Amino acid sequence: MISHCPLLPLPLSHFLLLLPLFFTSVASQCKNPPIIFNFGDSNSDTGGLVAGLGFPVNLPNGRTFFHRSTGRLSDGRLLIDFLCQSLNASFLSPYLDSLGGSGFTNGANFAVVGSSTLPKYVPFSLNIQLMQFLHFKARTLELVTAGFGNFITDEGLRNALYIIDIGQNDIADSFSKKLSYAQVTKRIPSVILEIGNAVKVLYNQGGRKFWIHNTGPLGCLPQKLSLVQKKDLDPIGCISDYNRAAGLFNEGLRRLCERMGSQLSGATIVYVDIYSIKYDLIANSSKYGFSSPLMACCGSGGPPYNYDIRVTCSQPGYQVCDEGSRYVSWDGIHYTEAANSIIASKVLSMAHSSPSIPFDFFCRN
Repeated sequence: MISHCPLLPLPLSHFLLLLPLFFTSVASQCKNPPIIFNFGDSNSDTGGLVAGLGFPVNLPNGRTFFHRSTGRLSDGRLLIDFLCQSLNASFLSPYLDSLGGSGFTNGANFAVVGSSTLPKYVPFSLNIQLMQFLHFKARTLELVTAGFGNFITDEGLRNALYIIDIGQNDIADSFSKKLSYAQVTKRIPSVILEIGNAVKVLYNQGGRKFWIHNTGPLGCLPQKLSLVQKKDLDPIGCISDYNRAAGLFNEGLRRLCERMGSQLSGATIVYVDIYSIKYDLIANSSKYGFSSPLMACCGSGGPPYNYDIRVTCSQPGYQVCDEGSRYVSWDGIHYTEAANSIIASKVLSMAHSSPSIPFDFFCRN
């Protein structure tokens, strides 16, 4: 039996505030959407875990927009989905999905739940995702040369947009292994090095357009808040050490992007500050029409976090808030579609990008 959280009524002013944000995130003048290749973890996995491992991701995941589970860990669309829609591009199909019907003419999504940069040769690390891309590229060009079908050409691969959103699990997993703050932060340069290596591999393969997300405020995830017993909380109730580590990672990643942008001739490398967007959303949740920003919509245990590792979202005994409820966190780790739509509108505003390049810059001429 599934119990429901009560639907909290919102003032009309909140809805009026949210409407322009939402439509900004989906409106576009892009007549020729770019080919997009995405590398990452559960923040941008559009079904890779289900396709690759057969791991079940059941309803209520997907209930809001798709009205069925698509393998996304959210009630609806992810940030990557809103970004694709902003360019009039189709949603990205998981590279591993053999039954999705995609010809991968618009690109492919290599992101898989749980992925990290290290260790390198464990599925589906960033390095494995790159190896998959290299195989995809080689096989695609073979088919093009042989005259088969409507596949991505070498020019299409060169002009594609390469999105990277990874690193959260590297930091979170280090903390979950009971490493000290000093030990966790000591690993960060190695993680950044792997992301830099990935950009170089893609650049050497002809890629010139890169869009790189930093990591969000780990210490504000209901899962972490529920599981960590001894924790020093910041003024909005997030775990300080987790967020400080995320901040160090983000600063290193920002410097990397800046350095590579000047070193790699002809490359456009945009660094996007997802952390500041998500932290603002949580810290000022009522301004955006959300309640209980540190509590999961779908989980178990009730307030303050509604997260119990023994009964997570979609597992027997879970509780889920009513559709239409305004929650930031979907399942204690991932964000709701409502939150993702606002995050997307902030990303598309260019206020959090360096350099400040409009996302439709990547439209094909």
